[in-house]
Amino acid sequence: QLQASGGGLVQAGGSLRLSCEASGSTLEHYDIGWFRQVPGKEAEGISCISNSGEITYWTDSVKGRFTISRDSAKKTVYLQMNVLKPVDTARYHCVADPSCEALLVAVRIGVIAHMDSWGQGTQVTVSS
Repeated sequence: QLQASGGGLVQAGGSLRLSCEASGSTLEHYDIGWFRQVPGKEAEGISCISNSGEITYWTDSVKGRFTISRDSAKKTVYLQMNVLKPVDTARYHCVADPSCEALLVAVRIGVIAHMDSWGQGTQVTVSS
């Protein structure tokens, strides 16, 4: 499992930076995707960064506001979230896989939450 952290309560317009780490190992060889889920709804894919640093944003609503990155040692992947909106309220999860394309397929067919690295996620709540 991966550990997502950094969530919290923030006012609209504020910022948060989420972190994704693997306990006892590095993420060096994996593509990492960020997802979010609201209770009762399907998970939504936000963005993915490959092990070589290639970035894809899957959700138009976050483009220009969210930035995915990974540190040089590839031990942590970040999701910088700026200009947060109440609609961004959700539980955020990171998932590792050899392929961003596979992660996109997994979320589209509704199985992303069943992947081994889904974890507990971190709650982000944006107040109006």
